[in-house]
Amino acid sequence: MKAKRFLRTLVVLAILSVNIGCDQVSKNIARQSINDNERISVIDGYLMLTKVENTGAFLSVGHDLPAPLKLLFLTILPLVVLGAALIYLLAKNGLPNLTMVGICFAVGGGLGNIYDRLIYGSVTDFLHIDFVLFQTGIFNMADVSIMIGMFVILFDSYGRRTTLIHQTVDKQVDN
Repeated sequence: MKAKRFLRTLVVLAILSVNIGCDQVSKNIARQSINDNERISVIDGYLMLTKVENTGAFLSVGHDLPAPLKLLFLTILPLVVLGAALIYLLAKNGLPNLTMVGICFAVGGGLGNIYDRLIYGSVTDFLHIDFVLFQTGIFNMADVSIMIGMFVILFDSYGRRTTLIHQTVDKQVDN
């Protein structure tokens, strides 16, 4: 049992490391290769590279907060939540594999952005998608990890809920 728990911990740390690593490598490339507010079309104007330093949270929410509140709400509180999620992830036995992967992606992305905030004072965002009717804000790979993680968690949760409903209905029909 200890070997299984050890292997699980290694898998969690590997997924976290890959998420944080991809995020940090991509941000370093963006910092070195793209000028502030420069716009580089990658896919015929649908995918743009444009570097901005975001001192707020998602879509710059909290950008105008005073420094102490910004530290509390954009660094300390998220670190506590991510720490709790990581402890839950490592301590909870029987967590479905997809949920585990989803939590790893969300925590890894969150840690990548907090690392930027602590080291650089802002988060480097550099990706923008524009499909005319659908347009994103400027984001980074940590944001992608967070969104993938949340989608995987919701997908797995919905799939398990649907299976449970079908099993319950099947039992009632059999009786």
